Amino acid sequence: MFTDPIKNLNALGLREDDIVADLGAGTGYYSLFAGALVAKGKVYAVELDKNYLETIKHKVKESHIKNVEIIWGNIEKIGGTKLADGIADAVIVSNVLFSLEDKQAFMEEIKRILKPGGKVLLVDWREDSVMGSRITIPKAKSLGIFEKAGFALARDIDAGNHHYGMILNKKQNKE
Repeated sequence: MFTDPIKNLNALGLREDDIVADLGAGTGYYSLFAGALVAKGKVYAVELDKNYLETIKHKVKESHIKNVEIIWGNIEKIGGTKLADGIADAVIVSNVLFSLEDKQAFMEEIKRILKPGGKVLLVDWREDSVMGSRITIPKAKSLGIFEKAGFALARDIDAGNHHYGMILNKKQNKE
């Protein structure tokens, strides 16, 4: 196992009634663990690849977790997640950022669905990881993408030997 989702999610400090969006959920690696942690809340597993959606659906059924909703959506379009404005207490972004073509639209979508003061768990491949530097985004650049979009670094987390991790907070609007 390259990274420990339970350890990473615990660093996020989820409450049992939180609403969580796992954007680019893949095979549901984080969605299932988040579902167990937010037993009175909800997890939205948003994924574009229909094969992955079937995998998540199967895993959710096998694990008897009732609070994970699977959504076919495009995380690179504003409104593409099909989630309501300000619905999520937390967003999971794991091994996704490097693969996005429209990072700005992705950041806008995160801001749209997060509640004021909401938080993001960002986990991505380190440059010296098995994925190699040709596809990864350096940690400092990832942080810059989030800061430019209106997020502040709360803290770095130890996401294992092959990943970097951080918790970011959505800045409050001062109007």
